[in-house]
Amino acid sequence: MTTTQSVLLIILSVFLALFLGLAIALTVLTIKLVKSVKRIVLKAEEVVDSVETAAEVVKNASGPLATLRVIKNIVDLVNRKK
Repeated sequence: MTTTQSVLLIILSVFLALFLGLAIALTVLTIKLVKSVKRIVLKAEEVVDSVETAAEVVKNASGPLATLRVIKNIVDLVNRKK
């Protein structure tokens, strides 16, 4: 092996090692990012579920409450006329 080939082999080995280290670091960062996004998505799903539950409770309660308001208004009108 000549000197030129040895120098070229060393240069290529160094670049390969750098790219391998960079690839490992990027892979680790990507995995951390994906885990973080998964946590955020789970929290968002919990919030959406709780909002849906609250909206359903309000919807179910609004029917009887509206009926009670109408009855209260009728009673108030009758009391005012007396």
